[in-house]
Amino acid sequence: MEKNPEFDDIRPYYDCEVVSAIDRLLKNPLTKKVLNYTYPEKDWEQEEKLLRTFVDKLGFQLWFANEIVFKLIKKTAAELTFDGMEHVSKTNAYTYISNHRDIVLDAAMLSSLLAVNGFESIEIAIGDNLLLDDSIKDLVRLNKSFIVKRNLPMHQMLEAAKQLSEYIGYTILNKNQSIWIAQREGRAKDSNDRTQISVLKMMAMRGGKNFLKSLIELNIVPTTFSYEYDPCDYLKAKEFQQKRDNPDFKKSKEDDLLNMQTGLLGFKGNIHLQIGNSINPALLKLDETTGKNDLAKDVAVIIDEEIFRNYKFFPINYIAYDRLWGENIFSDKYTCEDIKNFEQYFQKQLNKIDLPNKDIQYLTERMEEMYAYPVKNFLSVSD
Repeated sequence: MEKNPEFDDIRPYYDCEVVSAIDRLLKNPLTKKVLNYTYPEKDWEQEEKLLRTFVDKLGFQLWFANEIVFKLIKKTAAELTFDGMEHVSKTNAYTYISNHRDIVLDAAMLSSLLAVNGFESIEIAIGDNLLLDDSIKDLVRLNKSFIVKRNLPMHQMLEAAKQLSEYIGYTILNKNQSIWIAQREGRAKDSNDRTQISVLKMMAMRGGKNFLKSLIELNIVPTTFSYEYDPCDYLKAKEFQQKRDNPDFKKSKEDDLLNMQTGLLGFKGNIHLQIGNSINPALLKLDETTGKNDLAKDVAVIIDEEIFRNYKFFPINYIAYDRLWGENIFSDKYTCEDIKNFEQYFQKQLNKIDLPNKDIQYLTERMEEMYAYPVKNFLSVSD
């Protein structure tokens, strides 16, 4: 594939850049720490020798998929299930757009599961706010990630959005390479998953094309992540109270790093990843003469409904829904033992919140919402 300098500051590394990037990674103490955690049985010299054998992104990514991602899942999840591969073809490129639970693992799991099942691995959109040091930037660009620029002045934000839109179109149409992008900037901390209109407008900006045609060309496939437990639930609840008590509160880099580490290393219970149906048949039924804002809203609803239909639920979801809104309508979905486990889990997570003025009722309700909203949203689209 011909190199395109227009995207040099956001694209994944080229294969010719892999060796030098790995050399930088090996000089960073954090790399040794992560590999020692993942492979306590192996010595550092073995790992260093292995990493220096990689000369292209595919080799690195397949190692990352087979070794790092699945090793982490085995350590931190009870089971990982995956379905919906019949909805996609190995010869076509897709834009996988999904709800977002874990900063690192969501896209990494999708890419890894596709790769080990004979599909092309995907390129991954990642916000530059998460590139907390050079080693993380090297790691994600080695792993076929492209960078979403954030927190720019307004005039620069527009140019960055145009560049990103052009890159996404170039990747799908010219490289025939699938990508993953979250349905919104950042995670929905209350799990009320809704596609941001601004994300769709950005995706359709390229070349001044017809809005609807541009999205159809991107071949959007909604994808749903369901986690039994969110290791970051208490951190999200804590942030809710911090923002309630101080509207100007903003997370620090240390907070972001803690969220990344907690999400990676915390226990997740069961995880299910469901690839949905392409939305192109639904898009073709829309009236392209409708205004862009209304069209974007219609497309967002189509994506959201496909995501909602593909949730997988666990007792914790049904119990949380009943406690908030359900009047025990799902009481047949869980047992007394499940309720006991629910209460013990919530107490354990609430105990981790280190605020001087902990509002237990508020924090509990925010955590319950995280587990209840997927059920609520599923009910909104079920027959």
